[in-house]
Amino acid sequence: MDLGLNGKKAIVCASSRGLGKACAAALAREGVHVVVNGRSAESLDKAAFEISSGATGSVLPVVADLNTEGGRAKLLAACPDADILVNNNDGPPPGDFRYWSEADWRAALNANMLVPLAMIRDLMEGMKERRYGRIINITSAMVKAPRSVMGLSTAARSGLTAMCKGLSTDLAPFNVTINNMLPERFDTGRQKKMAELAMAFKKITMEEARAEIAESIAAKRMGDPSEFGDACAFLCSTQAGFITGQNLQLDGGTYPGLI
Repeated sequence: MDLGLNGKKAIVCASSRGLGKACAAALAREGVHVVVNGRSAESLDKAAFEISSGATGSVLPVVADLNTEGGRAKLLAACPDADILVNNNDGPPPGDFRYWSEADWRAALNANMLVPLAMIRDLMEGMKERRYGRIINITSAMVKAPRSVMGLSTAARSGLTAMCKGLSTDLAPFNVTINNMLPERFDTGRQKKMAELAMAFKKITMEEARAEIAESIAAKRMGDPSEFGDACAFLCSTQAGFITGQNLQLDGGTYPGLI
């Protein structure tokens, strides 16, 4: 299927690894000119090279810290007329509600709610004028299935989800969509960290920790990041213009609810 994306421009935040990188790679394969982003020049250049190897669109690495106003300005200067924005950022670690400080809460809210909203605010008017825009927020399965141990992530990303639901109705007449992708247990570096936490807490091996993660998923396997990237590319396509304000769960069928 031709997704109608050849020649479009995209900013994919936090895309030097993991799900952000998978989204950037999928878009670049479709002919999108992609700005990729990370804080480490070495890892970002490596990711840009790997993405470029399968791309028909160009790949421009921009080293910038999304959590700062200056970092976001640098990204926007590299691509002020983006047709596609994929919001992504490091999520806060799990923890205990009793011990989270005000600084912990402020950091989580900034990184996972305020930063993506700032990027949307600065790009949406141009999308409206061009009558084409696709905004994707990579959030978390915890938005719809909260666990207190992931409360920092859940609270911040639920706030982002609520604000974007309202914005989606404002932007829909201009062919600008906003959708959220809710991953659960994809085989990325984050799952390696989660496995390492399980190893330390349960005194088990890496293989046992990974097996426990896979067993917790209905599909009995972790997701491949390329599956996530391809789903992102479709939501950015011309064919997806009637899909907006939605929360797409990518979890191997694990979520038990109807809505």
